[in-house]
Amino acid sequence: MKRFLTVDDIGDLKIALQEAVEVKKNPYAWDTLGKNKTITLIFFNSSLRTRLSTQKAAMNLGMNVIVLDVNKDGWKLETEFGVVMDGDKPEHLREAVPVIGRYCDIIGVRSFASFEDKQADYEEQILSQFIEFAGVPVISMESATRHPMQAFADLFTIEEYKTKERPKVVLTWAPHPRALPQAVPNSFVEWMKEADLDLVVTHPEGYELATEFTKGVNVEYDQKKAFENADFIYAKNWASYTEYGKILSQDRSWTVDEEKMALTNNAKFMHCLPVRRNMIVSDGVIDSENSIVIDEAANRVVSAQVVIKRMLESIK
Repeated sequence: MKRFLTVDDIGDLKIALQEAVEVKKNPYAWDTLGKNKTITLIFFNSSLRTRLSTQKAAMNLGMNVIVLDVNKDGWKLETEFGVVMDGDKPEHLREAVPVIGRYCDIIGVRSFASFEDKQADYEEQILSQFIEFAGVPVISMESATRHPMQAFADLFTIEEYKTKERPKVVLTWAPHPRALPQAVPNSFVEWMKEADLDLVVTHPEGYELATEFTKGVNVEYDQKKAFENADFIYAKNWASYTEYGKILSQDRSWTVDEEKMALTNNAKFMHCLPVRRNMIVSDGVIDSENSIVIDEAANRVVSAQVVIKRMLESIK
């Protein structure tokens, strides 16, 4: 594996999920695979779970880990070509990326959508330069349009908790005070479409995701109807794609609460975290026995370790 950006990069999902089972069962079985190998984790945006889980996964494999917070540990980096660099950005990614590539064997990159230019965001301006210029395998630790490591962990968590072969999984929009990227819902839909699941996406009108992700997916604008007989509820906010980056609604009636969960088939509640309590989800739901958000977060180590393991095996 030379890069990990989309569900297509993981190959056969059943094989990947079985590998995740083995990794979770014995995380230190490959602790010499990464000996004398270095992974650099680069964060253009703050992180808790992604940073800790990916670092832990690499350490489980015996790797050296370098973590770089671009906003704190270095200077601002220019990302666009053809600009006169007479502002506050003293170095271009075109030079920074290949230099980083010389210092390590794998690079992980986390960079959110800017919401300034839809085309630039969906062309993955920053991530694509790492892929082009790094000279080493690149992992997306969340980009402008996708969060594959999260989606892999989400699917693995569903596999662990499902009680029937083809569960009903509902991705529901929920209100939030800030405009959030579409990366998590995009990847969630992308990965669930490839799995054998009954997927329903529910959101207010105006919050449709890009059709490249939702083509063929059942979209339901009535949240309560979507929740009926669901086995898993995955709550997430995202800003508008059509009116790019805008908050069109903060309707609290979309908050996931006990009344709505009562419509489900005793569904498990999921969220990628961090979560705004009593806005995204009520205290009663997230603190209930059916909330699996902590196990879901713990599985981020597993998904990261499978990906890094495969990359190490490809470069040995």
